[in-house]
Amino acid sequence: MSLRNCRNVKVLEVSPVGQSKRPDEFFEIRLEYPDWDGWKPGQFVMIRPSGWDLDLIWARPFSICSADENSLTLFIQKVGRGTERITTLKPGDEVAIWGPLGNSFAMEPDTPTLLLAGGIGIAPFRGYVEHHPAPDNVSLFMAHRLPLECYPYNQLSKTVCGSCMLEEQPQDLQGIIEFMREEIKRYAEKNGLILSCGPTPFMKTVQKFANEFGARAQVSLENRMACGVGACLGCVTKDGDDHHIQVCTRGPVFWTDKVKL
Repeated sequence: MSLRNCRNVKVLEVSPVGQSKRPDEFFEIRLEYPDWDGWKPGQFVMIRPSGWDLDLIWARPFSICSADENSLTLFIQKVGRGTERITTLKPGDEVAIWGPLGNSFAMEPDTPTLLLAGGIGIAPFRGYVEHHPAPDNVSLFMAHRLPLECYPYNQLSKTVCGSCMLEEQPQDLQGIIEFMREEIKRYAEKNGLILSCGPTPFMKTVQKFANEFGARAQVSLENRMACGVGACLGCVTKDGDDHHIQVCTRGPVFWTDKVKL
């Protein structure tokens, strides 16, 4: 993958999702589908609107939420200058996009699979569920701090067994951690597959319990990225042997026993 694979596509739609404590914080953005041969759940894209000036040099990375032959969908949380500017795009605006980047989540149709999502970490699981040939073998647990309608949770829970817990008070966090511990233990006992995406503390919790119970688990890291192709070294982390590796090219999905968080 290189920037020679960069494409310019048009924005089809930018829509706010739900209501949060800060209005219009979450957005679903649909773009024209690039002329890709295909993509896999867990991969991501880098996008940079054509109208950006030099005050915003770098592109921004986003998990691929969903895609079909006509459009590519991204689920975005407005958290800084770049994402704020992206959410002001209008239909017809052009963005430069390169991808699909990185590796993907494991998919084992006959294996009980648990999806663990922390907040906006639910984004890549929509595509995962849509691609899974046996969704009856998939369950979803989501921990969230903002109202559930801010996330595409209901789209997934219509297809797979889903549960969620709101972290509203400090004591809620302990309940979430205990629930995750028991679920990871249960899936480890039946040699199930555990896939996780979310903020780093969430991933560390998954890794801790996966190591404790010998579970087969993967985490998708959300390190800061600038290029997406391994050149800038902005997303470097350490693997299990203490070697520095780029998350964008060696990940973003890692088995929990192969990466240090």
